[in-house]
Amino acid sequence: MALEVKLEAFEGPLDLLLHLIDKNKVNIYDIPIALITDQYLDYVAGMEKRDLNVASEFLVMAAMLLDIKSRMLLPKEPEPDDEYDDPRHELVDKLLEYKMYKYMSYELKDRLMDADRAMFKPSTLPDEVAAYEEPVNLEELMEDVSLVKLREIFNEVMRRSEDKIDPVRSKFGRIEKEEIDLEERAGYVRDYITSHRNCSFRQLLVRKSRMEIIVTFLVVLEMIKSGAIFVIQESRTDDILINSV
Repeated sequence: MALEVKLEAFEGPLDLLLHLIDKNKVNIYDIPIALITDQYLDYVAGMEKRDLNVASEFLVMAAMLLDIKSRMLLPKEPEPDDEYDDPRHELVDKLLEYKMYKYMSYELKDRLMDADRAMFKPSTLPDEVAAYEEPVNLEELMEDVSLVKLREIFNEVMRRSEDKIDPVRSKFGRIEKEEIDLEERAGYVRDYITSHRNCSFRQLLVRKSRMEIIVTFLVVLEMIKSGAIFVIQESRTDDILINSV
């Protein structure tokens, strides 16, 4: 009969490392990397769950631990204490960050459990009591108010309003959406070219908006593609001449 060994399940390699640090009662800022690495590798070797996605995370951390262990075994060059780069520094930062999020999750879980035990009931106040408003004595309210104080309050309100204004976005203009009927514009261009036989592209754009110019250009390209017209331009600065077929 084979001996079955049940190992603890950990959420990830960092969770396992925190467990080993707590188990050995060592300082997280001064991890005995050789001891922790050996225990970590023993756990990875004995993993019963052979899910490649899970095992790969533990193997990556194992490689990192072996790298740190090998660097710590190398002889150190004489350097001032403040310039010494501890190979464990990056690992410690990751462990502290993970530990913080882990305990935050515990806190959120406790709050969720507390919320499940909270009970609420609708208000049973009579409408007359809920609608009651305590009368305001204006004379008493304005007793210490002077014009100077009102001016100070006004300036403070105006200053807060100015602080809320975005100095960049407030200068943006408003972009109006210009809708153009493509079929209607295509019919106009087709009729114009047919009636004139020969014309320039510039003549089609007299007093037209930017969007109308773009749509007209697309219509002309489509007509060239279909063979309804052909265009001529002698040089780059000359007008585009349009001729109907």
